[in-house]
Amino acid sequence: MPLLEQVLENNPDTVKIVLKNLPLNFHKFAQPAALAALAAGNQGKYWEFHDALFKTPKLNATSIDTIAAKLELDVKKLKEDMASPQIQQKLAKDVFDAQEAGVRGTPTIIINGMLLKERTLPAIQKIIDEELAKKK
Repeated sequence: MPLLEQVLENNPDTVKIVLKNLPLNFHKFAQPAALAALAAGNQGKYWEFHDALFKTPKLNATSIDTIAAKLELDVKKLKEDMASPQIQQKLAKDVFDAQEAGVRGTPTIIINGMLLKERTLPAIQKIIDEELAKKK
């Protein structure tokens, strides 16, 4: 997400971005896509896979395989990892964490436990600055 990339560029020593997967039930390939991205992380390519998913016009089993091939992933290992208890548990934990935080849709941005309503660089920076001032 370009906005979050700008936030990181402006705050390299004070901001950490944590992404939680929340595959929405109405999207047939949201869960397989999330599992695939997490499994790609086992091969060191989580963010590359994530970014490719969001650039894909229509998600389906073929597009997931295509992304894996383009990223030169071991597709057999990717499929095995997608079905593994470890990856399944990671996704379940992400979903639980999102629900606990009150997330109802994607994307949602939370800064130090506060759901962000205005998603602009100045609004985000203002909250970051306020939170940093509290720590001083």
